[in-house]
Amino acid sequence: MKDSKRRLLIVEDDAGLQSQLRWCFDGYDVVVAGDRENAIAQLRRHNPGVALLDLGLPPDPGGVSEGLATLTEILSMSPETKIIVVTGDDDRANAVKAIGLGAYDFYQKPVDPEILTLIVERAYKVCELELENRRLQEKGEGSSLRGVIAASPEMLKVCRTVEKVAPSDITTLLLGASGTGKEIVARALHELSPRASQKMVAINCAAIPENLLESELFGYEKGAFTGAVKQTQGKIEYAHGGTLFLDEIGDLPLELQAKLLRFLQERVIERVGGRVEIPIDARIICATHQDLTKFIEEGRFREDLYYRISEITIQIPSLKERKDDALLLAKVFLARFNKEFGKSIKGFDKQSVRAIEAYDWPGNVRELESRIKRAIIMADNVYITLGDLELSAADDEVAPFNLRQVRESAEKQAIQRAMLNADDNVSEAAKLLGVTRPTLYNFLEKYKIRS
Repeated sequence: MKDSKRRLLIVEDDAGLQSQLRWCFDGYDVVVAGDRENAIAQLRRHNPGVALLDLGLPPDPGGVSEGLATLTEILSMSPETKIIVVTGDDDRANAVKAIGLGAYDFYQKPVDPEILTLIVERAYKVCELELENRRLQEKGEGSSLRGVIAASPEMLKVCRTVEKVAPSDITTLLLGASGTGKEIVARALHELSPRASQKMVAINCAAIPENLLESELFGYEKGAFTGAVKQTQGKIEYAHGGTLFLDEIGDLPLELQAKLLRFLQERVIERVGGRVEIPIDARIICATHQDLTKFIEEGRFREDLYYRISEITIQIPSLKERKDDALLLAKVFLARFNKEFGKSIKGFDKQSVRAIEAYDWPGNVRELESRIKRAIIMADNVYITLGDLELSAADDEVAPFNLRQVRESAEKQAIQRAMLNADDNVSEAAKLLGVTRPTLYNFLEKYKIRS
């Protein structure tokens, strides 16, 4: 968004003030509207990044109903537009109400050109940053790890492992609780591999009845059983040349485990009722939320098969273990469902942000996605609330961002640990902390630490 193309929409019915504002913003491409209908027409035509909106518009110049209605309509059509509400000097309550409806900022008359210009300039900076962020997100959608959204060290480690493992054909086992995104990681492995141009065939071993699973995996010949009226390929055969993803491998029956092991060793299959060996060239990725080592001890899973499918094992952390990602994922889902449902929800209020960060998310990413989807459908305001998410208010304080607060908190904890380890002996504690006794006394006084 270059300066030469910065468009500013001014919605004001006073001709004198229109002229004054035009003069204030002679460096902008200014478009003016005197009422709601004209404002919407100008919005459609010019798509401005910022709008100055007077709440007192005809046919209600003495009230605010028309101005607030204009605000709501602009945001519904163009949620990225930053609206600065201009109000009378004694109308702070309505200005706050406008902010609650989604306005970016407000300014009280009389107009001070210098201050108002600064507010508009700041709004444009935010608009430009958001635009650049959207461009980067759109560019990132075509990346090799498409669909994997992460900022936490735990999940970034998984991403680096995927990048290293994907180019090879090594059999990979993905471990993680339900809802952590094992299939997304499997797809990333496929799309980063030399087989990316071929198909990835997925089958959930827990979702198919045991009596049908063998024929689903290996296919069958005509007449192999009642109802087998024609020769049919199985999922393994369909995956030839590409990738076979066996989800919930822990639920595979023991009889089929033996047959799968032979396939992994020999890379050939026989259809049910057939005698011909069919060679298969496919990359194998398996996944489960089960503890396979425990299953081996109980005799429910073959140890030799386990070692075949776990040449490389990738442990996918739960959302509880990757706290830094919860809010990031929530914002991504918000943007996705806003677009899907034609909504213009601007974000999360402060309480819901704290709740998202504090909640343990037992259902992992799948639960988070479902709650955000429901919240967007049910939300009555421009910001999602605790009620929309059906979450309780967070009990614990969210970790501070202020560096001084972070440093002081760490210092206090370290001093308390040192005093505890030294049995309240100041000299010993000072040695542990690497400071002098006078310095430690100062810290004890500063943080009000007693025995």
